[in-house]
Amino acid sequence: MPGLIRGVARTAVIAGTATTVSNRVSRRQAGKWAEQDAQQGQQQGYAEPPPPPAASGTDDKLDQLKQLGELKASGVLTDAEFEAQKAKILAG
Repeated sequence: MPGLIRGVARTAVIAGTATTVSNRVSRRQAGKWAEQDAQQGQQQGYAEPPPPPAASGTDDKLDQLKQLGELKASGVLTDAEFEAQKAKILAG
C-alpha cells in the first residue's frame, strides 16, 4: 500500500508541476503576442483609443441633487441640512 500511495503522490506532483509550467508558458506567450500587436498598431499609425468622455459637471450636479432630494424625502435630512448641502453642490 505505501508503494501505491507514493506512486499516486508522485503522479500528483508531476501533474501539478506540468500544469504550472504550461500556464506560465501560456501567459508569457500571450504577453508577447499582445506586445507584438501593440508594436504593429503603432507602426501602422493606430493611436491608443481615446479615454471615454468624462461626465459633464451639470450631469454630476443633477445626480447629486436628485440623491439629496431622495434623502430629504425619506427623512434622513432636515430642511436646513438639505438647503446647506444644495448650496454647496450649486456653488461647486
